[in-house]
Amino acid sequence: MPTHLNERIIKLSLPNVIGYERIAMASLASFAKMYDFAPDRIEDLKTVVAEAAINAMEHGNQGRPDAQVNIAFQYCDDAIQIIVADQGEGIKKVLPDPDIERIVSEIDPPVGFGLYLIRQLANEVEFNLEVDQGHCLRMVIKKVQA
Repeated sequence: MPTHLNERIIKLSLPNVIGYERIAMASLASFAKMYDFAPDRIEDLKTVVAEAAINAMEHGNQGRPDAQVNIAFQYCDDAIQIIVADQGEGIKKVLPDPDIERIVSEIDPPVGFGLYLIRQLANEVEFNLEVDQGHCLRMVIKKVQA
């Protein structure tokens, strides 16, 4: 997590409860609007932070009610960096991209779909970065989609 705070860095600490990712989504959307991100990029930001927070709650923290998810957003160089940290052991194996048609047809479960969305929408993605009490996912979304 960034250690030097200023007006371009926002930090949130969420309880490990599904539904609280909406706070991160709303906060990040407001933050992005301050830096004139286009509505479609704001939707991308909301999607990646929601998917990452839910994955952190369900998989990283294993649903433990005593755990939390820490999220930081930072604006720099026409991009927003998002770090989502859990208190888990990191991603053991990054799954291959899911077969979207099979998921939509309900042949396959939507396993790995969140990470797939994150990789499709973010300009940069890093997994398994170690933090004080767990691991984090780092994502960067540029103001203008490349």
